[in-house]
Amino acid sequence: QVQLVESGGGLVQPGGSLRLSCVASGNILPINTMAWYRQAPGKQRELVAAITSDNRSNYADSVKGRFIIFGDSAKNTVYLQLNSLKPEDTAVYYCMERDYRNDYWGQGTQVTVSS
Repeated sequence: QVQLVESGGGLVQPGGSLRLSCVASGNILPINTMAWYRQAPGKQRELVAAITSDNRSNYADSVKGRFIIFGDSAKNTVYLQLNSLKPEDTAVYYCMERDYRNDYWGQGTQVTVSS
């Protein structure tokens, strides 16, 4: 089992920045994928960004050039840097870890972009 705990969400004005963190604990395998998803009210959960254990990353078109996903393997932590935030980025952001056994999810952290 893997446990994930997100933090860093909050209220920010349009154009602002936030950094989300996801700390993983438990039986973490060396080959995996970490990702951030988000879900806005009334919408389906969508992939925002993902990074593999060999540091390959991909992004949703809506966040390319604004968000950056990166990890610190020594701390078992993955981050999502959110820049140039827009009101449409408002959502609950979830961390996900995938290995050959399962997908594991965190509890989510709220990001609200509003003036």
